[in-house]
Amino acid sequence: MPLSSPDKVSLFAEGAVSTARLIAYLTLAMIVMVVDHRGNYLEHLRAVAGTLVEPVYRMAALPSDVARAGRLAVATQTQLVDENRDLREALLLAQVRLNRMSALTAQNDRLKKLLDVQNELGLGVQLARLIDIDLDPFRHRVVLDAGSAQMIKVGQPVLDAFGIMGQIVEVLPNTSVALLITDPTHAIPVMVRRTGLRTIAYGTGAIDRLQLPNIPISADIKVGDELVTSGLGGRFPMGFEVGRIVEISNDESGMFAAATAKPAAALDRSGEVLLLQDLPQPMGPPAPEETPAPDAAAASSSPEPGR
Repeated sequence: MPLSSPDKVSLFAEGAVSTARLIAYLTLAMIVMVVDHRGNYLEHLRAVAGTLVEPVYRMAALPSDVARAGRLAVATQTQLVDENRDLREALLLAQVRLNRMSALTAQNDRLKKLLDVQNELGLGVQLARLIDIDLDPFRHRVVLDAGSAQMIKVGQPVLDAFGIMGQIVEVLPNTSVALLITDPTHAIPVMVRRTGLRTIAYGTGAIDRLQLPNIPISADIKVGDELVTSGLGGRFPMGFEVGRIVEISNDESGMFAAATAKPAAALDRSGEVLLLQDLPQPMGPPAPEETPAPDAAAASSSPEPGR
């Protein structure tokens, strides 16, 4: 009969002890769970164990948390950059619209003032728009969008809502050139509204200055006096605003005074102007009243037949 190997007997014995030990541990664990479930005796122990184990969990989760935070930061930065760009574009568009609205409002105000002037004058006027300016500092001329096709003629006065700007000096089919009153070659007869003093206002080459030389020393004129067209020469009708006296001084000879005036018209700002149409000017003596013919007068004064 073969004998069993000593090794096999030893292994079997160790396996039996291990199984018994496992059963004992399981039984103990079940008892502990039942007792804990009934009385919560191990709650404090679990809390302490959780506190001790929590750092291990956090250390294990740290790489994934760092990676998630990095992805979130990059995505947030990209989103913020896109939103910032969109907001800048929206702000720029809103600013452009606001500026456009302000320009349209200002234009409407100017057109309303021109319309009011047209209604107040009761004269034939035509609206034109400024489309170009002469860049020479000593040639004050502007180009308008109306010409011979719109019945514009050389010599027509040009004014804005505030006063006389100048006169037409060149006419093309669809455009015309106006000479401003501040051009060094321009002169306009004016009158001091307060006293009726008549003189000539000359352009100085400065857009905000007119010169009035050779004023008698005894003339009643002072700073602040308003200048209007006198109507002399037949070019500019009487009574339109020209400017206001801002300075008075004596000339070198001391025999005359010289005044400086600021134009009433917004020469460097007006975009729309009015062109005055030709006004009929009476020439020569008034026409004599019609008298009845001699035959008719005799017939009316002779007695009727039979009387």
